[in-house]
Amino acid sequence: MDITKHFLFNLALLFILLFVCLVWSERSRTKPISKPSAIFYFVSSLWVCFAFSYELSDELRLDLRNIPVVIGGLYMGIGPMLAIVTVLIRAMFGVDLGFLTNLLLYGFLFIFLWRIHPWFWKQTPKNRILYAVILTTLISIATLICMSIVRPSYLRWDIGVAYMVIPPLGVGLISYSIEFLMKNLLIRQHLVKAKKLEAVEQMGAAISHEIRNPLTAALGFVQLLQESDLDEKKRDLYLSLVKGELESAERVIQDYLTFSKPSFHTLEELNVSEELAHVLTILQPLTNQNSVLVETNFSLNGLIKADRQKFHQCFLNLIKNAIESMPDGGVLYIETQSTSSQVTIQIKDSGVGMTRAQIERLGEPYYSTKEVKGTGLGMMVVYSIVRAMKGTIRVDSEPEKGTVFQISFPAY
Repeated sequence: MDITKHFLFNLALLFILLFVCLVWSERSRTKPISKPSAIFYFVSSLWVCFAFSYELSDELRLDLRNIPVVIGGLYMGIGPMLAIVTVLIRAMFGVDLGFLTNLLLYGFLFIFLWRIHPWFWKQTPKNRILYAVILTTLISIATLICMSIVRPSYLRWDIGVAYMVIPPLGVGLISYSIEFLMKNLLIRQHLVKAKKLEAVEQMGAAISHEIRNPLTAALGFVQLLQESDLDEKKRDLYLSLVKGELESAERVIQDYLTFSKPSFHTLEELNVSEELAHVLTILQPLTNQNSVLVETNFSLNGLIKADRQKFHQCFLNLIKNAIESMPDGGVLYIETQSTSSQVTIQIKDSGVGMTRAQIERLGEPYYSTKEVKGTGLGMMVVYSIVRAMKGTIRVDSEPEKGTVFQISFPAY
């Protein structure tokens, strides 16, 4: 049983190589094994098979070289190349009777694997595994027949068991692993595609919902403007209302464009503390309306390079959300810290807070914690702008205990 044990050890090495190859090729995300990874794996496998072969005599070396040739030829279409590599490696051990037998067998596999590869991929996964095992079994039988003709005295029962069990078993396990990985990859691709379609549908629903409301209102006022007996004062009022509703629709479209592709028209040096003070001045009526006390602790330093308008848009959304999370009043605390490498802004409120599940969904299309009052576009814009400015966002929150947003930007 020494040969069987030797073959099992050889097979274990092939599986270790396969695992390393799959980890290496995982970054491609397109195939279970990319073409360069496949060539590396199968050539390395052939070398391992020859390096750990069982030397029955000076002319006969027993190993599992047929496994990488069959798998590589059927699944990756590189059978002819692997057949040539097999013959060349065998030639390094001497051009003898064993080499000539190897040349005859793998010369046939050169042509056979080249012709059968397209047909093989048209089969079902179950049939592909079955055909790979059958082909390996036939190669094992052919190898044993050649041994019985060339050196009948060397043929023993343990050699027969090793060749009839280990190679078909190895090919079956590797084929199943490849089919399993391909199935998982296909499922993952379908899942990613479904998520993208779901995001598009949610985005479309958000945009249509937000634009339809102001357009409906504007249409109603336009109909009122068509009345002939309308006095000048009401006409001016209706025109101003129409203008306001159209501007509201335009802001929704601008938010969507900012989310999809934020563009920085003018990059300039910004003092974070000064810009946040400006944003708070704009939002002062809202803080008074909600009885929110604003406390600040701004660092004297803290410069970043950014688009001023996009920076204001980002923090207007964030601070406005924080104020609206405290409808019964509360404390809004804003702090800035700066180091030589980054500027950090912390926005802390004492509002309703969020659960862990809600935090994980922040920034998703059409997801809002405001239920019917929100569409999620504001937070989508925030995340998009921060990413475009090479910043990061960290959120900590507990229900009924408030929320802390920590945003960091590279220092300028």
